[in-house]
Amino acid sequence: MRILHLTPGTGNFHCGSCLRDHALIKALRVRGHDALMAPLYLPLVTDREFGTQELPVQIGGISLFLQQKFLWFHKLPKFVHRWLNSPDNLRKAAKRMGMTSAKSLGEMALGSLLGAEGRQWGEWHKLIEWIRAEKKFDVVSLSNSLLTGLAPAIEKELGIPVVCSIQGEDSFLDTLPEPYREQCWDAMKKNAQSIRRFISPSRFYAEQMSPRLGASAEQMQVIPNGIDANAFTTAAPDPNWPIIGYFARMIHGKGLTTLVDAFIELAKRGTVPRVKLRIGGAKTPVDESYVAGLTARLVDAGLSKRVEWFPNVDFKGKVHFFHDLTVFSVPATYGEAFGLYVLEAAASGVPFVQPDHGAFPELVAATEGGLLCPPDDVKALADALENLLLDDELREKMSRVGTTRVRQEFSATRMAERFEALLLEAASASA
Repeated sequence: MRILHLTPGTGNFHCGSCLRDHALIKALRVRGHDALMAPLYLPLVTDREFGTQELPVQIGGISLFLQQKFLWFHKLPKFVHRWLNSPDNLRKAAKRMGMTSAKSLGEMALGSLLGAEGRQWGEWHKLIEWIRAEKKFDVVSLSNSLLTGLAPAIEKELGIPVVCSIQGEDSFLDTLPEPYREQCWDAMKKNAQSIRRFISPSRFYAEQMSPRLGASAEQMQVIPNGIDANAFTTAAPDPNWPIIGYFARMIHGKGLTTLVDAFIELAKRGTVPRVKLRIGGAKTPVDESYVAGLTARLVDAGLSKRVEWFPNVDFKGKVHFFHDLTVFSVPATYGEAFGLYVLEAAASGVPFVQPDHGAFPELVAATEGGLLCPPDDVKALADALENLLLDDELREKMSRVGTTRVRQEFSATRMAERFEALLLEAASASA
């Protein structure tokens, strides 16, 4: 099959959606498909080398922003667009993302979702024409539902079936100010009529998003995310210096505040002598003040020397990060659609503790590699981490079973097999 996968780039930090998309396209290519991934908005950032077939940014975020402001912008000479959307300029723009007002974010999100009826269509239509000029694609895959404004034109003008992954977009849309929030959801419901299949990474998220998208039971399919599990080494922590690990973006929403407070609580108890905390993952310029606040809190608690920070590491650094952990936790404050970091911990043989909401109960049941605790409860998290750190037999069992389950059911190959079946069904239905 010839597959086009459209995915937004972040420009300056790793995100779970980008890592999942890279793993998926790579695995589809291994299975013999001509799969192309076209970045949108900003350059893609991944913690691994991807390959020679990656395309440059097709529609740049700077051009889209200016098109939203000036309807005539798309008519400017091509060299102006090429300069504005050069990789260097896009990366510079990415560093200023946190300075964008809520109103501007709402305008941009709605402008994209309105498709041909929105102010950005002068630019988005260039993508439609690029797809038309390419060798015929059998299917177009959208990385997330914020891109569904493209679906009606791809389906009607180009006659190509469209499938769409959903990966936590509600947590962004629900923070938009009105009237943009309601208008964006209305536009997504309308666009959903042009989507052949929605792909959710968990049953939890499928059930949450189906009514909000107005998607039928036939439209929604669950395909868990996958990773290259064999690329992770089995953890071998120092028993004299037990380490609690966190690996996600360094923000409050991922529960880093809760984990730091639980670590301080656990250290005060003294039941796990010499316990340390290792914090890794994406950190953007916008996150600096938040991280500084946590650092100050650890200094006040006299624990700063027991905490290590590993921002923006590459894949080799990530493998090393997990290799030294005793237990792991990303106690997100909201119901995650999935949680790729849980698979990375389990693939490394590191038992985990996650909040009892979102997709985490499914991941615990499927991997048997971790425990659940009440959400946003510092004491409960400290208790669960303490119990796991003190129970060598339980940790060993979770490590062994979790690693096996991830390699069997959550590999990139397994994800690609399931995705391939869905794509073949979508393509054959339109033939």
